[in-house]
Amino acid sequence: QVQLVESGGGSVQAGGSLRLSCAASGDTYSLNYIGWFRQAPGSEREAVAGIYIDTQSTYYVDSVKGRFTISQDSAKNTVYLQMNTLKPEDTAMYICAASVGLPISHKHYEYNYWGQGTQVTVSS
Repeated sequence: QVQLVESGGGSVQAGGSLRLSCAASGDTYSLNYIGWFRQAPGSEREAVAGIYIDTQSTYYVDSVKGRFTISQDSAKNTVYLQMNTLKPEDTAMYICAASVGLPISHKHYEYNYWGQGTQVTVSS
């Protein structure tokens, strides 16, 4: 079993930055992939970024490429999402997710574990 706890959300003005953290505990040795989803009211849950733990290869949805960076600190069992030049359309609940398998389509059903989420609000 794995537990995921997010932190780092908040309210910022457009153009500002935030760094989200996802701390994993439990059977973390079983994980091969950790990523971030976001969900705004009235919208579907969307995969934003992810990292393959062993290779450190990364995935980003097109809308955040060049602005967001995902990274990991293996010693701390923590994954970070650095978000720069934030836009109002980035406003959402950001949820950390992890999988034993390797996601192909980056859909929510490909993930085994979920955090509770941290709110990000970007004002214009």
